[in-house]
Amino acid sequence: MFIAQQIMYYVYLLQSINYSDQRYIGYTEDFNKRLIDHNSGCSHHTKQYKPWKIVMVIGFEEKLKALEFEKYLKSGSGRAFAQKRFW
Repeated sequence: MFIAQQIMYYVYLLQSINYSDQRYIGYTEDFNKRLIDHNSGCSHHTKQYKPWKIVMVIGFEEKLKALEFEKYLKSGSGRAFAQKRFW
C-alpha cells in the first residue's frame, strides 16, 4: 500500500530560554530543521538569543494560508492576538 506524504507548511512561535522577552515568529516547510538552525546559531536574527524553546507550531495544508498567518502574527493586531493567546 502506498501512502502519499502530504507537504505541510508551518508557522511557529519561539521564545528565548535565556532572554524571555525575546520572541520569534517564523514560517518553514521543515520545522525540525528550522529549530535546529535557530538553536545552532545559523539564523542571523536569532543567534544572539539562543537557545530557543517552542511556544506554538501550527501546520497548514496550503502555503499561502501559512504565509498569510505569519504575516498577520507579525502585524500590530496579530502581535496583540499572539500576546493574549500564545505567549
